[in-house]
Amino acid sequence: MNISLPDLMKSWIEAQARTGRYSNSSDYVRDLIRREQDRAEKIQSMQALVDDARAGGVADETMADIRDRALRRAGID
Repeated sequence: MNISLPDLMKSWIEAQARTGRYSNSSDYVRDLIRREQDRAEKIQSMQALVDDARAGGVADETMADIRDRALRRAGID
């Protein structure tokens, strides 16, 4: 796979590789891709939680009731 980048981006990536943290420019780009994959998975996971919560409807409890129950579960009175 070949990727075209503007000179400014190419220089920046090469500078990142020269710091010693990455063995070369490809290693740096692979790290960026891995980070983006992790980020996308976290967003997908959070979206699933939001979707589940929205599908659960509206609670009959007040926020104070929910807080008190959470504190009891945590052993904080």
